Amino acid sequence: MPEPEPRAQTVSVVEKSIPIQLLPVAKRQDFHFRGDSYALLTEVARAYGITAEFDDSVKHLHVHYDIQNVNFFTAMGAANDVTKTFWVALSPTQVLLLADTVENHRNFDRMGLRTFYLTDLNDRELTEMTNALRVLLNLRYVSLVRAASAITIRADLPVLNAASELIRSLTTGTPEVLLDIRVYAVSTSLAQSLGTALPTQFTMFNISPALLTSLGPSAQNLVNQLIASGGINQANSSAISALLAQLQNSASSSILTTPFVIFGGGLTLFGLNAGGQGVSPTFSLNTSSIRSLEHATLRSSHNVPAVLKIGERYPIINATFAPIYNSSAIASVIGNQSYIAPFPSFDYEDLGLILKATPLIHADGDVTMKLELQIRSLGTTDVNGIPIINNREYSGSISVKNGESSVVTGMIDMNDTRSITGFPFLGQVPGLGYGASTHNKNVAQDELLVVITPHILRLPEHASFAVELPPDN
Repeated sequence: MPEPEPRAQTVSVVEKSIPIQLLPVAKRQDFHFRGDSYALLTEVARAYGITAEFDDSVKHLHVHYDIQNVNFFTAMGAANDVTKTFWVALSPTQVLLLADTVENHRNFDRMGLRTFYLTDLNDRELTEMTNALRVLLNLRYVSLVRAASAITIRADLPVLNAASELIRSLTTGTPEVLLDIRVYAVSTSLAQSLGTALPTQFTMFNISPALLTSLGPSAQNLVNQLIASGGINQANSSAISALLAQLQNSASSSILTTPFVIFGGGLTLFGLNAGGQGVSPTFSLNTSSIRSLEHATLRSSHNVPAVLKIGERYPIINATFAPIYNSSAIASVIGNQSYIAPFPSFDYEDLGLILKATPLIHADGDVTMKLELQIRSLGTTDVNGIPIINNREYSGSISVKNGESSVVTGMIDMNDTRSITGFPFLGQVPGLGYGASTHNKNVAQDELLVVITPHILRLPEHASFAVELPPDN
C-alpha cells in the first residue's frame, strides 16, 4: 500500500476588512500645464472622475507640468512630485491631498490592522515571534496578547502582507514524523548429553582372612573359598588381624560391601573397587526457543528526540541503617521483635533496551535519524554485594526514504560449550568415543534485531516569498 502524501499545515484567514479602493476612470490623458499647484492637482483628478480635497498643509506653488498618454496613477504620481504632495483615498471617487511631510504620512497614510491567532505556540515562542516581526519588518505598532495567543499588527498594507507571509512560513507547523519501531528477539538453547559413563576412580586394597572375617558372618563363605584355593594361609592371619582391628570400626571396611575384583595370590592378593560406580549410559536432550516482538510507534518533531525504553528497573541498595549503640530501650525493642528497621536508600537502574532516535526531516521526503542504542543487563557477578551491569552501546545515523524500513542494528550473542567425560584418549578414538565417554554439548544463542520505519506526517515549509516594502519616510 503506497504511503499517503504528507501535507503541510497552512494559515487560514478567519476575518478581514476590505480597504478603500480608489476607482478612477480607466483612460489615458495628455497634460500641458503652467500655473498654480492647486489648479494642477484639481485638473488631473477631475480628468479621471476624481474629486480632490486639499489639506491646509498644501502650499501654492507655480509649476510646469507636461506629460502624455498616462493613466490616473501615473499622472497623479508625477503631479505629486512637482507639487511636493501625496494623496489619500477618502472614497472610491474622492482623495485628500496633503503636503509630503513625515508628520502627515504618520497621521494620514492608510494603514491596516491584522490580528494573528497562534494557538499552537507557547509563551516563549510567541515572544520570539513578536521580536522577530518587530526587528525584521521595523514595525512600530505590534502587540502581544498572551491570553488569546494572538499578535496584533498595525502597519502599511505592503508591510502587513509581508508580516502575513512571514508568519505563515514560520507557523505552518514543525515537521513531524511517526517512527514505527519493531524489536525482534529470539533466544534458543540446546543441552545435549550422549555417551556412556564409565568409572574413572578405583580403590585398591589388600585382602586377608581377618579382613574378611571382620565383615561379619556373611563373608565366612568367601573366606573359606579363599583358604581352599590357597590364596590365604593361616601363617599371616595374625598380623593382618591386628591391622583390621583398627579398621573394624571405621568406614574403611565399607570398601568390601561393594562389588570388587580380586587379583594376585597369597600375600599379594588384592581387591580393586570402583567405589560403587557402574556403567551408566546417558541419553538426554533439552532444547528451548523463545521469540518475542516489541512493536511501538513514536511521534516526534523535527530535531526532537524520541526515546523508547523496553525492559525493567532494577533496585540497587545504596545504604542501610542500623543503631550504632545499644541501650535498654533498643535491647527491649529488639528482644520483643517489634523493631522496624528504617527503609534503606536505593536507586533504580534501567535494564533492557533503550533507543533514542532524533529525526531530521528533509523537504524531499528523506528522513535522517541520529540513533543512540543502549542494551543493559544484569551481570552474574557482583562487587561487595553490588551487582555488575553489562552494557552495550551503539550510536550512528542513517538516512531513509519516507515509508522505507531500515535495520538499525542486529546483534547475535552465541555461547557454545562442549565437554567430554571419560578415560583419557579413549573417549577421542573414532567409533569408541560414545561407548567409553560422555559427550556434553550446551549451545545458547540470542539474536536481537531493531527495525525502524519512518512515516512523515507533516513536511517542512519550503516555499519562498518576496514582498516589496515601502521606504521609510
